[in-house]
Amino acid sequence: MGEPAHVALEALGDPNRRAILEILAGGPSSVQGIADRLPISRPAVSRHLRLLKEAELVADHPHGTQRRYELRAEGVEAVRAYFAQVWGEAAARFTLTAENLENPDAQEGA
Repeated sequence: MGEPAHVALEALGDPNRRAILEILAGGPSSVQGIADRLPISRPAVSRHLRLLKEAELVADHPHGTQRRYELRAEGVEAVRAYFAQVWGEAAARFTLTAENLENPDAQEGA
C-alpha cells in the first residue's frame, strides 16, 4: 500500500475523525463549527484535525480570525485509489476462480 493511503487509512481508524470528514464533506468549517456538531470538546476536535491534516485528508486556511478546514481531494483520492486497486485485484481473482469452476476441463487441457 502506498504511503499516503497507509497514513490516511490509519487516520480513518477513529470514528471521530470519520465523523469530521463527513462534516467537511458538506463544506469548509471552523474547529468550533465542527465541535458544535460532535459530542467531543473543541480541543479534541483540534487534535483530530491535526492528525487528519498530517494524513493529508484535510487542509486549513485562514478565514478572518479563524482557520477553516476542508477536505483535500488528493488525500481522499489516495484512499479511493487504494480501494480500487484492492477491489480490482480481488475481482480479477474471483473472475478467474469462477471461470475455472464453470469449466474444470480448461485446466486439464492446459
